[in-house]
Amino acid sequence: MKLLVIGCGSIGERHIRNLRSLSVDNILACDTNSDRLHLMKEKYDAEIYKDVDEALKKKPDAVLICTPPNLHIPMALKSIEHNAHIFVEKPISHNLEKVDDFLTEAKRKKLIVLVGYNLRFHQGIILMKKMINEKVVGKVLSARAEFGQYLPDWRPEQNYKQSYTGKNDMGGGVILDVSHEIDYIRWLLGDITEVSCFADKVSNLDVDVEDTAEILLKFKNKIIAEIHLDFVQREYSRNCKIIGEEGTLIWDYPGKYVKTYHSTTKQWKTYPIEIEPNDMYVDEMKHFLECIKGKTPPLISGGEAKKVLAVALAAKKSAKSGKAIKL
Repeated sequence: MKLLVIGCGSIGERHIRNLRSLSVDNILACDTNSDRLHLMKEKYDAEIYKDVDEALKKKPDAVLICTPPNLHIPMALKSIEHNAHIFVEKPISHNLEKVDDFLTEAKRKKLIVLVGYNLRFHQGIILMKKMINEKVVGKVLSARAEFGQYLPDWRPEQNYKQSYTGKNDMGGGVILDVSHEIDYIRWLLGDITEVSCFADKVSNLDVDVEDTAEILLKFKNKIIAEIHLDFVQREYSRNCKIIGEEGTLIWDYPGKYVKTYHSTTKQWKTYPIEIEPNDMYVDEMKHFLECIKGKTPPLISGGEAKKVLAVALAAKKSAKSGKAIKL
């Protein structure tokens, strides 16, 4: 199997490293940065290209798109012209323009599309999903998810001012770049029908995007939820609380646990989640390889990722207009 990775920054390199650990020998790497490319060749023996079209002429079986979000759809459309299966990092794009063109063509050619919402492969989120399905705390009524981390700490090897995360024209901003929370809360709770949001740049960071957002969600099943996102918080925070008729579920990423409270026992029960952060990325690549081989459908399809993007864009629209947005 021959795989091409377009974009060899931190996430692109992680995928190359993990694919090597999964015994994928034929890896092509493409990036406009010569230093990054040579690093991929030295560390992982990747075949390197500065030009995407030249790399695609090598007819890879699949392409991993790890560029800034504004380039996701152009790179995906180029890749499916060469009949390659697609893994695209989240979000699927920075707007909805040509997303349907991409998904329609991929479906016509029967090509796999998997979108990189890696938290779906985190054992804590998977356990939460199982507990909700089994009604461990009864009917779910409400939920709250949070992510916070200081942007300069995200990629210590890179000046945050150069990162796409802080640049509006490249698809940055905390709502799009941390749309993981929107994705997994949809997976846990169902379809979202209405979005309201306050979001703005509230810090002194040198960015031209929102760095903090409070998103309120109304679900088709009448659940009400809140998502807090920021890249100003100095201590890393990522968690989710599910409130049910009979108790509460809490997942804490840095705390490495899921815990439950039930009204009958009036006690908390803790389930340790002893995994390394890279484990979910390895499982994500295992899943992609299984999808390519036809062994399983994509857990996060292009259609699902489009729905996540629609919610994120509705949040941004609500923050600008001051109005709730119906989906």
